[in-house]
Amino acid sequence: MRPHGSAGPWRRLRATAGPATLLAALGLVAAALVTAAPRLANDHADRSLRAAVTPLPYQARDLTIAARTAPTAPDTLDRFAADLPAPLPDLVDQRWQAVAIDADRAVAVGDVGPLGGGGRVQLGLRAQTGVPQAARLTAGRWPASSPGRPTQVAVSEAVAAALDLRPGVRLGIRGDAAPADLVVSGVFTPADATAPVWQAMPQALEPLLPVNDGDPFVAVAVTDPAGVTAVAAGTGLTAQHTWRYRFDTDRIDASSTEAVTAALGAARRHPWLPDATVQTSLDTTLVRFAAQLTSVGNLLAMVQAGLLASLLGLVLLAARIAVQSRHAELTLLRSRGASLPAVARRTLTEAALLQPAAVLAGALAGLAAPGRPGGTWWALPVIAAVTTAVVPVLAVTGQHRATVVTGRHDLVRRRPSARRLTAEVTVLAVAVLGVVLLRRRGVGDGATVDAYLAAVPALAAVAVALLALRALPGPLRLLDAAATRARGALFFLGVARAGRGAPVTTGPLAVLVVAVATGVFSAVVTDTVGRARDTATDLSVPADAWLTGYAFTPATGGRLAAVPGVDAVAPVRVESSRSVLTGTDPQAQVLTTARILVVDGPAFARVVADSGVDVDVPAVLTAATRGDGPVPAVVSPQVAAAVDGTAAADVQNRLYGFTVAAVTDTFPGVDLGTDRFVVLPWQALPEPVDTPIIPNRYLLAGDDPDRAALLAVADDGQRQWQAAVLGTDVTVPELPAEVLTRHAHRRALDRSGANDVLTLTFTVGAVGGGALALLAVGFAVLADARARARVLSRLRTLGFSAAQGRRLLVYELVPLVGVAAVAGATVGVVLPWLLGPALGLSAFTPGVTAGWHLDPLVVGAVLALVAAGLTAGLAVEMLVNRRMRLGEVLRLGEENP
Repeated sequence: MRPHGSAGPWRRLRATAGPATLLAALGLVAAALVTAAPRLANDHADRSLRAAVTPLPYQARDLTIAARTAPTAPDTLDRFAADLPAPLPDLVDQRWQAVAIDADRAVAVGDVGPLGGGGRVQLGLRAQTGVPQAARLTAGRWPASSPGRPTQVAVSEAVAAALDLRPGVRLGIRGDAAPADLVVSGVFTPADATAPVWQAMPQALEPLLPVNDGDPFVAVAVTDPAGVTAVAAGTGLTAQHTWRYRFDTDRIDASSTEAVTAALGAARRHPWLPDATVQTSLDTTLVRFAAQLTSVGNLLAMVQAGLLASLLGLVLLAARIAVQSRHAELTLLRSRGASLPAVARRTLTEAALLQPAAVLAGALAGLAAPGRPGGTWWALPVIAAVTTAVVPVLAVTGQHRATVVTGRHDLVRRRPSARRLTAEVTVLAVAVLGVVLLRRRGVGDGATVDAYLAAVPALAAVAVALLALRALPGPLRLLDAAATRARGALFFLGVARAGRGAPVTTGPLAVLVVAVATGVFSAVVTDTVGRARDTATDLSVPADAWLTGYAFTPATGGRLAAVPGVDAVAPVRVESSRSVLTGTDPQAQVLTTARILVVDGPAFARVVADSGVDVDVPAVLTAATRGDGPVPAVVSPQVAAAVDGTAAADVQNRLYGFTVAAVTDTFPGVDLGTDRFVVLPWQALPEPVDTPIIPNRYLLAGDDPDRAALLAVADDGQRQWQAAVLGTDVTVPELPAEVLTRHAHRRALDRSGANDVLTLTFTVGAVGGGALALLAVGFAVLADARARARVLSRLRTLGFSAAQGRRLLVYELVPLVGVAAVAGATVGVVLPWLLGPALGLSAFTPGVTAGWHLDPLVVGAVLALVAAGLTAGLAVEMLVNRRMRLGEVLRLGEENP
C-alpha cells in the first residue's frame, strides 16, 4: 500500500475538490470581471458615441472649408481631403464641393408667381457635386450655362410649385449691381430628401413660405459653377466656395476621440487658402463626450476596485476554508517530518493544476463579451498568481507550529499584536489620505486612472470594517448580558457565539462591509444622477407635454383643450436673441439680447400643477394684471445686471416695458444653460387688437392625450395662420408641429452621451455588490461550519430540533450581518456626498448640478439584503449539515480549528 503522503496531486485534488473548486470559481469570476467589464464598457461607449454624432446637423458633424476664392486645380476636393491631419483622411466617407450665392442678399425679380403679385422672393444659387446623381429630372435638363447667355438653373418640384416656375421661364436676380438673367432649364425631384447631399441646401427642396406679413419667400436654385460665377460677376454678389467632408461614424470609436479632436483643431489652423475658414462643431461634441467618458471611466474603476477587493476577500476566505479542511492531513505530514517548503510544494502543485486553468477560462469567457479590449490583461497573471499561491501561503503559515490537538479558539481572547494594530492604523490613514486627495485631484485625467485613488471607496470600506470589528465586542457583550435574562437558551447561545471571536467576526465581516458599500455606493450615485435628470426634465418640459410650432392662431388653444385627454392648456410665446432696450422708444439704447418668454401666468401655473411637475412659478407672474405702466418680469441674473430697474423687451417686433420683479437662475420652459432670459406675464401685456401676440408653443396637462389628434389640431392652426398671411390656401404648414412629452424627454436624457456606460457601471456595481455580499454571508457560515456542527450535535442530544438549530444560526448572524450591512451602507451613502464634484456626475446632468440624494428605497434594499443574507446563510447551513452527519461529528471528538 502506498503511504498517504505519496498520493499523486490529481488524487489529492479530487479528495479536496470542494474547497479547491470554490477557489477556482472565484478566480474564474475575477478574471471574467476584469476582462468583460471593460469590453462591455467600451462597446457601450462606442455605440453611445455614434448615437451622439449621427443625428448632429451637418454644420456640426461635417468639416467644411469655406473661402471666397477657389484654387484653379480641378482636384482640390481630393487634395484637401489628403491634406487633412491624421487620422481624419481615413475617416472621410463622403465629400462635396460647392460654390453658392446666399439667398440673404439675392432678390429675385420677374413677373411670374409671387413676383408678379408683388411678393418678395429671396433666391439663392448653388452648384454642388453629387446633385445630378442624387435627383431625378421630371422636366427639362440639368443646367449647362454658357458665357453671354442667361444662367441656366434647375429647381425642385416644390420650389417650382411655390414660385410658379417651369422650364423656359425667365427671371432675374438683383444684387449690389445690375440684375443677372436666369432661365429655368429643368425641374427635379430628390431620390432621397434626407440624403446628406441636400443638407447644406434645404431650401432647394422645400422653400420657406411667408409666415408673418412682410416675410419673403426663400428658395435655392441649382446651377453649374459657370452659372454661379457669371451671376456673381454680374450682380456684385459674393460667391462662397466650400469643400465639405463627412466622417463615417462607424470608423470613430471612443478611444479615438482625443486624436480626432486634436486633428480637428489642427485642421482649423492649417493654411488651406488665404481667406479660408474651417467650420465644424464635431470636436465640441467629442470633448463633451470625452468628459462624460472620463467621469464614467473613473466611476467604473471605483466600482471594479470595490468588487475586486470583495473578491480578494472571498478568495482569502475560501483558501482559509481549504486549509482548515486539510488541517489533519497537514498536521500529520508535519509530525512525520515534512518541512515547511515540502508542505508549500505539495499544496502549490495541487493549486497549479486547477487555478491558472480557471483564470484562463474566466478570461476566455470575458473575451466573449462584445467590445474593444479594455487593456486589463495585466491583471490576469496577478489573479492567477494570487489564487494559486494563497493556499500554500496559508498552509505554511498555519503549520509554523505543528500541533496535533488544539483547544477551543473561540474562548481565547488575545490582545491584538503591535504589528496588527500598525497595519490597521496604516489602512485607516491611507483611506483618509485617499479621500482628501480624491476631493482635490479627482480620479484621473481621462488618459489614465490613478489606481490608488480609484481604490479609495474600497479602502474606506475596509477601514470602516476594521473600526466596526474593534467596536463590535462592546455592544455584543451588552447584548450577551441581556440574553442571559431571556427565556430559553437559543438567544443566549447565538449571541454568545457571535461575541466569542469566531471566524464569522473577522474576514467575512470585512468582505461583507466592502461588498455592501460598493453596492450602496452604486445605488446612491445612480439615484443622485436620476434625481438631477428629473430636475432637468421638469425645467425643460414643465408639463405633461410641450407642443411647439412656428405660429398658431389664437383660437388653437381652445381647440387643443377640447382634444380628449387634455386637462389644461397654456399658450407660450418664445423668441430667441431679442433686444432688451432702455425703454419703449424705438430710438432707445439696446442693453443686451435675451430669450423672451411670454406666458399666461395663471394658465401656466395651472398646467404645471395639473401635471404634477415639481417647479415653482413666481407669484409675480400669476398675480400680474393689465395696467398702464410696465409689467413685472422675471429675469436672469445677467439681464438684471444689465437692466437698471426698468427696460423694454422686443416681442413680435413690438416693445413692451417691464420692471425687474424677480431674479432667478432658471425658469421652467427656458432651455437649460440659457443665461439671458426675460419672462413676461401675457395677461398683463397691452396687446393691440389688430396685432395680438401669436403663440408658438403650448404647455399641455393631460393623461395620455391622443398625439395624432394634438398634431392635427396644431397643424391646422398653423395652416390657418399662414393662409391668412399669404392670402391663399396652405396645404402643409411651414414648420409642422411637434409634441415632446416629459417622459420622452426623461428617457432621452438616459440615452444621451455616455449614459449607457454609466448605467452599465452602476448596474454591475449594485448587482455585483449584492451578490458578493450574499457570498460573504455564505462564507461566514462555512468558516465555522465544523465548530457549529459540534455544537448542534450536542444540542440535538439535549432535545433541540432542527428548526431550533436554524434559529440558533439566525441569532448568531443577525448582530454580525446587521452591523456589517449598516457599516457598509453608511460608507456607500456618505462617500458620494463626501467626494462630491470629484465624481464628475454633473457631466451627466445637463444644466443641473448633481448634488447628493438618498432614496429611501436604498435603505429598504439594505434591509432586504440583510434578510437575503440570512436566508443564504440558512441555505448554506442546511447544505453543510446534509453532507455532514452530526452524529459522526460528535463521535469524532476532535477540535479542529
